[in-house]
Amino acid sequence: MSPPQKPARNEAATPSRAPAKRLRPRDAATLIVVDWSAPAPRMLMGRRRPDQVFLPDTYVFPGGRVEPGDRTLSRHVRLPSTESATVQASLRGTPSDARAAALALAAVRETFEETGVVIGTAHTKEPARLAGGWDTFHETGFGPCLDHLTYFARAITPPARPRRFDTRFFLVDAARIAHRAETNDGELLDIGWYTVSDAKALKLPSITRVVLEDITRFMAATEAERRAEAVPQYAHRNGVFHRTLQPR
Repeated sequence: MSPPQKPARNEAATPSRAPAKRLRPRDAATLIVVDWSAPAPRMLMGRRRPDQVFLPDTYVFPGGRVEPGDRTLSRHVRLPSTESATVQASLRGTPSDARAAALALAAVRETFEETGVVIGTAHTKEPARLAGGWDTFHETGFGPCLDHLTYFARAITPPARPRRFDTRFFLVDAARIAHRAETNDGELLDIGWYTVSDAKALKLPSITRVVLEDITRFMAATEAERRAEAVPQYAHRNGVFHRTLQPR
């Protein structure tokens, strides 16, 4: 019987590691609330807590992932048809008005949870009970309203991040704020209104800096130009950052 052969130098000295699993981006949404009343438009932002895994201690727009309650409510609350069609054009799988609305609802709900800002209308009847943040939202006396949201941008978190999201950015005029609750979930600190110039001086995620450039162009455009503006989409392919435009 032949003696066992020794492994080559540096070979089999340590167990082989399986390649890291690529995280599939989860559907998420963000709401950019813009106050146009000041000489320089201001945006609602806050600083993420330093103990958070994803983008700790950075300033962001309020937002988060789509939850089951958003999908349930999307059967009854819809985006305007033009905005819904633009959102659906980039959806993976089977697009629908409900899926587009669920993204917008997530943006509205997360904005309420993180900042206390309600984008909605007063109840005309008792709303159905829903899991998650919607019960608390409805307790303010308002239901969500998506009528004045503009689908603004889409960003996919690069690979090799602790969390990955396929995020849709919506924009709404602060004049559409129906109510401001006194409490929030504590996920964002230093919540306030920031001009683009103010925001650029803050600690920001790199994608937020890119979005700010497009926001600057959007703010400088006429109303007609904004309605026709293509939707920027940001993603990494083979390690290279790409900004593409989706026509409306």
